[in-house]
Amino acid sequence: MLFLSILLLLLHPADAASIISRSHSYPLNSRSNTLGPETKLTIANEVIAPDGFARSSTLVGGTFPGPIISAKKVPFCPFDPAIRNLQLLKGDKFEINVVNQLTDDSMFKSTSVHWHGIYQHGTNYADGVASVTQCPIAQNDSFLYSFEAQNQVGTYWYHSHYSTQYCDGLRGALIIYDPEDPLSYLYDVDDETTVITLADWYHEVAPTLNHFVTVNGNSTLINGLGRYQGGPTDTELAVVDVEYGKRYRLRVIGMSCDPNFIFSIDGHDLTVIEADGQLTEPLLVDSIQILAGQRYSVVLNANQPVDNYWIRALPNTAGSTFDGGQNMAILRYQDAPVAEPTTNQTTSTMPLLETNLHALINPGAPGVPGYGNADINLMMLCPVLLQILSGAQEATDLLPNGTVYVLEPNKVVELTMINGELKGPHPIHLHGHSFDVVQSAGNSSFNYANPVRRDVVSVGTQDQQMVIRWVTDNSGPWFLHCHIDWHLEDGFAVVMAESPSETQKSLHNLSDAWKNLCPTFDSLTPSQIGAENSYQQAENLAVVWGQNITTALFPS
Repeated sequence: MLFLSILLLLLHPADAASIISRSHSYPLNSRSNTLGPETKLTIANEVIAPDGFARSSTLVGGTFPGPIISAKKVPFCPFDPAIRNLQLLKGDKFEINVVNQLTDDSMFKSTSVHWHGIYQHGTNYADGVASVTQCPIAQNDSFLYSFEAQNQVGTYWYHSHYSTQYCDGLRGALIIYDPEDPLSYLYDVDDETTVITLADWYHEVAPTLNHFVTVNGNSTLINGLGRYQGGPTDTELAVVDVEYGKRYRLRVIGMSCDPNFIFSIDGHDLTVIEADGQLTEPLLVDSIQILAGQRYSVVLNANQPVDNYWIRALPNTAGSTFDGGQNMAILRYQDAPVAEPTTNQTTSTMPLLETNLHALINPGAPGVPGYGNADINLMMLCPVLLQILSGAQEATDLLPNGTVYVLEPNKVVELTMINGELKGPHPIHLHGHSFDVVQSAGNSSFNYANPVRRDVVSVGTQDQQMVIRWVTDNSGPWFLHCHIDWHLEDGFAVVMAESPSETQKSLHNLSDAWKNLCPTFDSLTPSQIGAENSYQQAENLAVVWGQNITTALFPS
């Protein structure tokens, strides 16, 4: 583990595999698996073959992706106090019991779940970041995540936040529907059949891959199905069904551990109306780059001839192609034949540019406009490595300089992050907040009047920078990290400790279950934690792949 329990210190300042060949595609709605905001998530190991290659995985409810968690915001009723007081209880309160039944020794047998994009106002302890806001949930234990979304609506997701565990499968969509959506006039259909998840998939377990300097996925899964290079070409692909003349709100979620995707649908333009849970002014595009952790809602007008059309999600992995149905799914019009598309991709002429996105609700960055005019101005050169520590007693002692930032409450923060390395783009995610992107990577101009508001932003390629602003109105230790999970495992993260004194006041009634997580986890043996022989497995794998162990692997 790379991190110590920051929240605790703030509160107490003293494989064998086989090929599976399957024939036909089937509609997405036949795979629908949706849960409500009060539910149980059972985390267990199951063997699945989403791209035709069978492997043991870490799953919610035995499926990849995990079931959609769906909630609905109750319309605001200012004239009825009874309804007004019940709004959060009825619409935005989540009670999710995570039950750990993991048993596979090759993978981690503890877990945690992060609710990506949910602010967790007053419930920082439910943010789900192992060893930052909680200790992991041990094997055969459970933990009830109880939190309110506090009037948030939009497209979110959940995933393990314990090491690189979500790369082994623990990922799923979380949608909060808004019956008063001001942009609802643009679409006719918005339900579980229009949620589209984009994920990379690996044929080796994540604890083994953690030891490799360079890791690439074997396939792209769209709604949990895909094909890989050299694999069977008749495995199932996901199908999104549409009816001619209707308009569909597609909620596209980047669940990858590493690559970003260029998303497009042959023959169809898309109208962007949401980025990371924040409505945007409608913007017409024909392709979208989606980084790990990012989400977009796009409206698709089913106005083309009845047929099958390719849905494409090309990863930025070297050598990626669409050969044999790789990196693709199917858009199928009602009454079209059950067959794979024959459509061709055309050159994108209207790709999404982040600078063309503008917040629809209350636009404008907080604070005084102008670069460097915030209350707190920070600059970071990435990556900053978070290191293992022990014995810290005060917030400023938690980590070395530059890895924990203690922020005063109710201040405007402006963060500049520069990519100082060859790799990129890095998707940077801030927990506990959305932020205004006043300068997008690769763009020299600033926009304080109406920038896009989101929670994952690209820091760009080498020597590029991005600038974001937010207000410290949510006390607690909030993770700021690269959402490429392999980079996070290597330490690409810092902690924004907002008002530690307020955190101590607001979190004094922590449950016994939360308090028991650490002593339970600390008592585990290496065998109970899992992945005990991962380095030896990595060495063996490097030899099989013909790689030099010294250069292919990190030191033991």
